[in-house]
Amino acid sequence: MKSKLVIASALAGAVVTISIGVALRAQQDRYTLKVPDGLSFSEFRGYEMWQDVAVSETDTMVKAILGNPAMIKAYQNGIPDNGQPFPDGVKIVKIEWLKKKNTMSPYFVEVPDTLKEVALIEKDSKRFPDTHGWAWAEFGYDPATKTFKPDVTGTACGYACHTAAASRDYIFTAFPPR
Repeated sequence: MKSKLVIASALAGAVVTISIGVALRAQQDRYTLKVPDGLSFSEFRGYEMWQDVAVSETDTMVKAILGNPAMIKAYQNGIPDNGQPFPDGVKIVKIEWLKKKNTMSPYFVEVPDTLKEVALIEKDSKRFPDTHGWAWAEFGYDPATKTFKPDVTGTACGYACHTAAASRDYIFTAFPPR
């Protein structure tokens, strides 16, 4: 009886160990994540292939700002510099990394290092009328677990900050000459 208990206990331990190993190897499906008011990663599927709008940096971070085809077309049509608002359906993704010096370069240059966050911006006047049609979502990245999680609660998170750019239809980033 005691040997059956030891075998059953060892078997249960093995099952738990295997289950944990499988869970650790499973990758997070970021496209299932969304902020409480509805903006989700799934609405931005394929953003990795979008055209760049511009880059920006802070003292510690470097950022790539990407636009969906509708956003790029709006910029090419002169929006917002021509005084027109961005049309519904435009989307921007801001990918933020900690930066590091590129030690292989013959001159000083900083490049992306650790992924920190992916921020999403979408204009949909029907869905988000209280923020002039704009919605924001931020997803922090944990390099240790290689997972994302929402950093904020709700799509209005960026509205207070972006009111400083109200004259540019709430978008800070310009589309520089190429």
